[in-house]
Amino acid sequence: QVQLVESGGGLVQAGGSLRLSCVASGRTFSSLSMGWFRQAPGKEREFVAHIGWLDGYTRYADSVKGRFTISRDNPKNTVYLQMDVLKPEDTAVYYCAVRLGSAIASMSSYSNWGQGTQVTVSS
Repeated sequence: QVQLVESGGGLVQAGGSLRLSCVASGRTFSSLSMGWFRQAPGKEREFVAHIGWLDGYTRYADSVKGRFTISRDNPKNTVYLQMDVLKPEDTAVYYCAVRLGSAIASMSSYSNWGQGTQVTVSS
């Protein structure tokens, strides 16, 4: 069983940057495809970014493309989400998860959710 722990959230002004981290334990991390999702108050959890385990394939939601970058450090069992040019609409709890299914942007493809880290962007 894989356990995931997110960190790195906080309060930042619009236009600023944050880097989120997600550390995995309990299984060989290098064989896991990983994703980041977020959930704003009163809204459904939505896909943010994905990185594949085999070729490092990345995919982003249109709303973050060009501003966010997902990466991974296999020896450290960690996946990162670098968030630049943050906007107030990026305010949400950010979660990482392991992708087990084929639909990259679908919550139903993911498991082993972390507890989340809060990101708040002030205007």
